[in-house]
Amino acid sequence: MVRPIISPSILAADFANLGCNCKKVVNTGGVEWLHIDVMDGHFVPNISFGSPVISSLRKVFPRDDAKPIVFDCHMMVSEPEQWIADIAKAGGDSYTFHFEATKDPAKVINLIKQHGLKAAMAVKPGTPIEEVYPYADDLDMVLVMTVEPGFGGQKFMPDMMEKVEKLRVKYPNLDVQVDGGLGKDTIEPAAKAGANVIVAGTSVFAAQDPKEVVEILKETVSREIEARASA
Repeated sequence: MVRPIISPSILAADFANLGCNCKKVVNTGGVEWLHIDVMDGHFVPNISFGSPVISSLRKVFPRDDAKPIVFDCHMMVSEPEQWIADIAKAGGDSYTFHFEATKDPAKVINLIKQHGLKAAMAVKPGTPIEEVYPYADDLDMVLVMTVEPGFGGQKFMPDMMEKVEKLRVKYPNLDVQVDGGLGKDTIEPAAKAGANVIVAGTSVFAAQDPKEVVEILKETVSREIEARASA
């Protein structure tokens, strides 16, 4: 059975105080993952950061901690295979590439696993979820974008929840992640549809009390997981 995971997006953090901002969310919010959006300005019309930032953050959150923080790397890049080795070396744990960014998803998945990373695939809002099915058995996670990738702070697209529901029914033990506009007001439909990994940026990093927000998100997801298990 899947478990609830909250993965705050560092895209919403204060970049001038990135390490401190992330530590605050981890220490006070009790999160286990950090979502790291890598954008190349080509696959999406924006540029964020790359492996040097991940390396720096890994020094803040070393792997030998009692509870090591998972670096959930969302690669909004063209030719995703060329960055796998760099992300693994920098300290990434999970590598999410976009179905739309490659002609050979199976090759990318194999390469990710060869480098010791968890393999995940993302789909844009306009991509049918059925495109994922041929690869799902080899994936650790599928990310359903609930906004157009490339910018933070967009509004949640509730019509994407049909994709989540289809995935959850077909693959009950697969981690299903949603990303875009998630917060206290939008978590309910995502959890009901079957998402168990929640990316939340502004709603966590801009909160006066990150712990309260994380707890609400996690409890909502937990409740729906338990409801499905007992149905």
